[in-house]
Amino acid sequence: MTAERQSIWKGPEGWALIGLLVFTAVALSGYTFFGLRPENLPPNSWATRFYSVSYPFFARLHIVVTGVVLFVALFRHACARWIPAMMAIFVVSFLAEHFGTGYGIPFSGYEYTGLLGPKLAGRVPWVIPLSWFLMSAPAYVMARSTFPGRRRALPRIVLASVLLTTWDLALDPAMSYLTPYWLWENTGPFYGMPWVNLAGWMFTGLVIMVVLEVLERIGGGWSGTLPVRWATAYYAGVLMMPLGMVTAAGLWWSVAATLGMLGLIRLFHARFAPGDSADASDRAAVDASPRTAMAGGPS
Repeated sequence: MTAERQSIWKGPEGWALIGLLVFTAVALSGYTFFGLRPENLPPNSWATRFYSVSYPFFARLHIVVTGVVLFVALFRHACARWIPAMMAIFVVSFLAEHFGTGYGIPFSGYEYTGLLGPKLAGRVPWVIPLSWFLMSAPAYVMARSTFPGRRRALPRIVLASVLLTTWDLALDPAMSYLTPYWLWENTGPFYGMPWVNLAGWMFTGLVIMVVLEVLERIGGGWSGTLPVRWATAYYAGVLMMPLGMVTAAGLWWSVAATLGMLGLIRLFHARFAPGDSADASDRAAVDASPRTAMAGGPS
């Protein structure tokens, strides 16, 4: 644990994490002072052109930046053993989004606008399946710290799905209510989001975490190599963008729901997580597995 505390902000993954936080802070400042208050834009054509170009790009750029940060950490700690998991989650989440945008299952009916860039199969922006993996991975690692070991797979899967769904309590109001990155066919009570969307997120999260669990057992135990505290800081850094947006806009029910769920999860972790020694032994057991030994230890 001491080594993790000393190294979380050091090395390439630490510098990348700092870069993510700086990027997010700059983007949130721009959104707060200009996105919410366009009258603050300087009255000249340069500022107007810059805003019109940066506005549709900041969300997709944020996804790309968060992807680079996570990939740096994963390559550093797990070499390439995480790539099959990323590919599997990309496919699973794309199918969920494809059915959602086409048939309203499992999230309710919605469609993506053109602000997130090119779309796969004409309906799902390519950055969306990528973003599912970018938060599924840290959610799984965090849940694993609360429920390590094979015998605790079920609560681990459920908790990881809850962590993933909690992200949407801020993400959806930020990206569909404050900004038109996607549009609901039938609006609901939570800043336009229908409640069934949360059930869809939970269902999709469960499927994703089951896939990660299976691949974890047969594919080398990559999640056990990623420091839990780094994964937690990364999760918080990604969440910082939509949570900062809804805070700046005064969407207090979204803020309260997100922070409330995080508080409950923290209490849950304090109640059920084993001590440092148990977590360390569980990580060592994964790293010492035959599959991990064949693939090579973490760099």
